[in-house]
Amino acid sequence: MNELNRKAMVLGNKLAPRMGGDRKAAFVQAWLIVKAGRLTLPVRGVSFGNRQEALSRLAGYNPSDVWAVLVPEPENPVDPTAVAVMVGVQGGRGLYRLGYVPRTMAPVVAALGRQLPRLAVVDGTSRGARITLGA
Repeated sequence: MNELNRKAMVLGNKLAPRMGGDRKAAFVQAWLIVKAGRLTLPVRGVSFGNRQEALSRLAGYNPSDVWAVLVPEPENPVDPTAVAVMVGVQGGRGLYRLGYVPRTMAPVVAALGRQLPRLAVVDGTSRGARITLGA
């Protein structure tokens, strides 16, 4: 078994229980992620509160200076599986909540764990933002 197949099998086995036991869907999703080497997701909720201001400020920085962290929120009263996208700037003060991983992708992100550790904000506009996990 080659390395890509092994990674897809490991990830598919992690995803299946989080996707309601649908092994076929889990392995298809795992293969797509492993083959691409990354997973790009929209960030939900960027139009809420002062997040538009944060996006405007982030646009002024070099993308390599902007970093992001995924933070599970099991205490979230609306969705205990919620995963917040927190962003910061190299040399800046603190992290700011940009939004959330889409609800349907939260189990996938949780299953990835450290398999795709690099996380970057790939774009951000007044209409939304996207993040990429992986290479």
